[in-house]
Order: sequence, then structure tokens, then C-alpha cells
Amino acid sequence: MSFAGTGSTAAVTHITSRDNPLIKDLRKLSQDSTAYRKQGRVWLEGDHLCRAALARGLAPALAVFSESFWPIAPMEWAQAAIKTIVIADALLPEISGLESPARMGFVLDLPAAASLRAGAASVILDRVQDAGNVGSILRSAAAFGFTQIIALKGSAALWSPKVLRAGMGAHFALQLVEGIELEALGALAVPIVVTSSHQGDFLHQQKLPMPCAWAMGHEGQGVSDDLMSRAALKVRIDQPGGEESLNVAAAAAICLYASSLSTSPGP
Repeated sequence: MSFAGTGSTAAVTHITSRDNPLIKDLRKLSQDSTAYRKQGRVWLEGDHLCRAALARGLAPALAVFSESFWPIAPMEWAQAAIKTIVIADALLPEISGLESPARMGFVLDLPAAASLRAGAASVILDRVQDAGNVGSILRSAAAFGFTQIIALKGSAALWSPKVLRAGMGAHFALQLVEGIELEALGALAVPIVVTSSHQGDFLHQQKLPMPCAWAMGHEGQGVSDDLMSRAALKVRIDQPGGEESLNVAAAAAICLYASSLSTSPGP
């Protein structure tokens, strides 16, 4: 593995003050869930997210390294961005949302607002508010061949730091459409499928359409009545253990996996 060291030719700026404007901007990006909308930039903290972005061919606008890590940073990270910043280790907590701050990160330009793709296999988030749940659902969507996430108004901000961390790089494989009104779902050309604790036949007894749009609802209230009325199919997940309901991210993983089987060749 090659390292940055003295062989790097990228322009490097060193920052030691917590009052530096860039540190203030990164602090907002790392700690404010909607700051990315105002700044038009996204903060990727840690090597896993940064590696995932590079693997998808994304070019960061800015690379940030701690002073202690910079001399041993892999060359492909050190030269990934046009501009490289090296900050004093003492500033790491200022730009981190983690208990143990990562030693490096990238700033990406926020992708342009995406338009809804009518025929894409999709997941609709209906006011799903927990960032961990949203990130986990994005991971399942990417894993099981669903290419579009449609976040209705009231759902967690898709590019927030917590959702990014929970998504583990799934963002870069998906079309993300957020802040959508319910009426906009009328443009979908695929059937909407919803889960319910009391309506529809059991998931394993259903013939699932694919592509489709799975609707996942609010952690406490579930899918809204208005969205339920738009569903072409309602299903329940059999729970022989007797629990009342499943976590929405767990339910999404089960449902999306079941849909992926409908596209797999038979034995």
C-alpha cells in the first residue's frame, strides 16, 4: 500500500483553530441533520463511507485528515480530492458526530435533486423518523435490488450524518427522492405494496409483484390511511412467536428479500 507522505503533490492546507470557517461548516454538517440542504454538501466521516464513495466513482470536493493520520494516509485517499485539509487532532471532536472521532473524512457535493422514476423498484418511507431505521432500510434496498427511495415529508433527512452512517454506503447505489408529498406517488407506474399488522394475507402466501414500491410506515403509527388506500396489495408478516409487531427496518428487510425471490429463477 502506498502512503501520502512526501510523495503527495496535492495542495494541502493545515488548520489549527476551531474558529476557522471550514471547521465551523464541518461542525454543522456533522451535527445538524439538515445542514446539508443549506450547504449543498455532505460530510462522510470515516474510512468505510469514504471507501464506499470512491468505489462508486464519486470524487470528493474536499478531503480532511487528522494531523497524526496524514503522514500514513493511503495515497488514493490523499489524492482523491482537489483540496486536502489537515487539521490538528484536538479539532476532531469539533467535526465529528461519533464518540470516538474518525481520523479522516470527505466532503461531497450534494447530488442534484432527483426526479421520481415511475417504473423503478422502490421503497416509500412514510414518516419513518428514526435515522438508524432509515439507514438500515436503505442498506436492505440496495442489497435486494430496489433502486429508488422515496421519502415522504416527515421522514428522517436521508443525507443526515446518522442516516449516512447507518446506511454504510448504500446511499451511493440508490436514487434518493425526499420531501415528497403523498399525491406525487400518483406518478408511479409500479404497484404499491404495504405491510399491516391486521390487513391482508401473510407475506409467504402472496405472489408479489416485481418491480413494485414497498411502503414502510411510521414507527408507531404505521402507514397512513391515505397511503394504505393507494395500495394494490396489503400483506402481513407471520410472527409465530406471538409479538405484536416488528421493527420497521426488520420488516423492510423481510419484505424486500421476499420480493427479490420473486425475480430469482426457479429450481
